[in-house]
Amino acid sequence: MTDVVTAAEAAKPARARAFSLGDPEPVMSRRDFLEHIECWHNGRYYEPPISLAALSRAANISPHHSSAFVVKLNKLLLDFEPHPMLDRLTFEGVALDFLTLGNGYVEAVPNRLGQPMRLKRSLAKYTRRGLVDGEFFFLEAGRPEHAFARESVFQLMRPGLDQEIYGVPDYLSALQSAMLNEDAVLFRRRYYRNGSHAGFIMYVTEAGLSEEDADAIEEALEKSKGIGNFRNLFLHIPNGKEKGVQLIHPGEAAAKDEFLGIKNTTRDDILAAHRIPPQLMGVIPANAGGFGDVEKADEVFHRNEIVPLQMRMLAINDWIGAEVVRFRDRGMPAAA
Repeated sequence: MTDVVTAAEAAKPARARAFSLGDPEPVMSRRDFLEHIECWHNGRYYEPPISLAALSRAANISPHHSSAFVVKLNKLLLDFEPHPMLDRLTFEGVALDFLTLGNGYVEAVPNRLGQPMRLKRSLAKYTRRGLVDGEFFFLEAGRPEHAFARESVFQLMRPGLDQEIYGVPDYLSALQSAMLNEDAVLFRRRYYRNGSHAGFIMYVTEAGLSEEDADAIEEALEKSKGIGNFRNLFLHIPNGKEKGVQLIHPGEAAAKDEFLGIKNTTRDDILAAHRIPPQLMGVIPANAGGFGDVEKADEVFHRNEIVPLQMRMLAINDWIGAEVVRFRDRGMPAAA
């Protein structure tokens, strides 16, 4: 670097220099907007009021959201008693559809005499309800449309407020929080993978820095991005003044605090929507007192959440005319 500043160079007006490192990157992940609309039809079947493909992708949007389904599903499987017409795997699939999408479908497969022989799961993501009572269609992408035999499919649904054709899941109020939770994680990952991040602002007020010196510093900083981004930078300005060169971090501490706050707040929203005690979800308590007795929490959760789920699934028995859905007795109220 040069040590001498000529009179002509000193007379030149100072010119501000600014540059950024890296190209803009999209931070927020794309998500289908979930909106309640009427169930439009094409003359044969109704479309769901909410995108089932979006709900399916959102099932794994955050650890606590996906874990909530696993907790409820495991509790149901723990007490389920298999039947010759309904095995564990089929029941698990129908229960997963019901918990995640608000709808579960079983198809009665007949024997040679036309009597129901076994129940088969129909994926709720691709099953549609026809305009005629008892008609259902299967619409998997890339395959021909399949029409089920009339009255051969039963729809287990959680009622909604806006329509009575399809069920809706009960966690919709927490989806925005779950998406924010995911966005915070994606932003944090890109923050670290970006190399120089938002990085810092190198603020130089030193008069002894020439244009050639500034170009050399800019080139050195650009080369530090990506692989080798932890390389050191040597800068020497003869007769420089204190604080003539400063590194300003424009929000690293604030981003860290905001990240933790978003994660904790959205986690609480998700747990509230699923109504699952935190100790059953592996949440680590923030205080020494903990969350209390886990067995008592499990007992209350089972009585208030799992038993009602079991009672809703008994509707399959009413439709098929046999006790194919059975649960181990753990204080479940007797059916009317």
